[in-house]
Amino acid sequence: MNRRDFITKTSLGTSVIAIPGIVGAVENTSEPKIQDSAKSFWPNGARLAISISLQFEAGGQPISGASGLIPEPIKKGYPDLATNSYFDYGVQEGIPRMLDLFDKYGVKATSFMVGKAVDNHPELAREIVIRGHEPAAHGKEWAWQYNMSKDEEREWIRSVKQSIEKVTGVTPLGYDCYWMRGSVHTLSLLQELGFIYHNNDLSRDEPYIQQLNGKPFVTMPYTIHMNDIGSFDFPGFSPADYEQQLKDEFDQLYEEAATRRRMMLISFHDRISGHASRVRVIERFFKYVAQHDGIWYATKGELAKHALATPDTTPMVKRDVAEKSGLAGNTNL
Repeated sequence: MNRRDFITKTSLGTSVIAIPGIVGAVENTSEPKIQDSAKSFWPNGARLAISISLQFEAGGQPISGASGLIPEPIKKGYPDLATNSYFDYGVQEGIPRMLDLFDKYGVKATSFMVGKAVDNHPELAREIVIRGHEPAAHGKEWAWQYNMSKDEEREWIRSVKQSIEKVTGVTPLGYDCYWMRGSVHTLSLLQELGFIYHNNDLSRDEPYIQQLNGKPFVTMPYTIHMNDIGSFDFPGFSPADYEQQLKDEFDQLYEEAATRRRMMLISFHDRISGHASRVRVIERFFKYVAQHDGIWYATKGELAKHALATPDTTPMVKRDVAEKSGLAGNTNL
């Protein structure tokens, strides 16, 4: 079903969505093809999990001073009309185009939503969830959480959680900070507020668990090198280059996945990958993946729940407090 048919047949009114059987993250009904293997690291015999992030940020950026395609900064405080139109592309064209593509190939993604973006475009946030994708939190708006007091940060996280719940009827289970930079308190606050995973880590190609305040909490690693905001910002880097990078990343991880648990991470932004030429690249990659058995397109919520349910397979990471290790975890501050 394309987006026009979807909107015609589905009510996207202002009421909260009632989705039977869903508690927290959206359930993914797609099942991977079964592989012949002596040992499987994922459900239903899947060999490789592919985790796609869809960043919903349009409308969450500051009206002046947001980074965009124009290198020269605008006068402080003056509305940057051109840059704001660049972000608005994500709402008007980018996300709708990617949702149609995901439907075509049965792909389920996790959409990290900025609270202000949800407040400004509730109908799109609802549509993302109705079409089977997981809503996750991406901060109230664009600001550094590490500059906040612990109480301020708690309310900041609570605010975006409430925005998503109010509009979609679904409680987010995952969190992604602005440019991944949280505070030493972020993980414990997320756990306190009912989240089960965070996304601000670049250290592995599989999820892992830490004990926070005596309870398990999942790290779902993120990606920069397979992230459109990192790739397309390189001078001379083309959509064709990104397509080859996606295939090479897939091939290596698929090979490794014969003997260990592997997860491929990809991140798309509403205003970047949603352009027509770039969606063609993504579609060619999906076609390439479809030639292989044992693929599970999983939401991060599904992967986090599976990690918690398989402690014999999921790495348990023990590290010193954040202010000593320099890595996210517990803190004495």
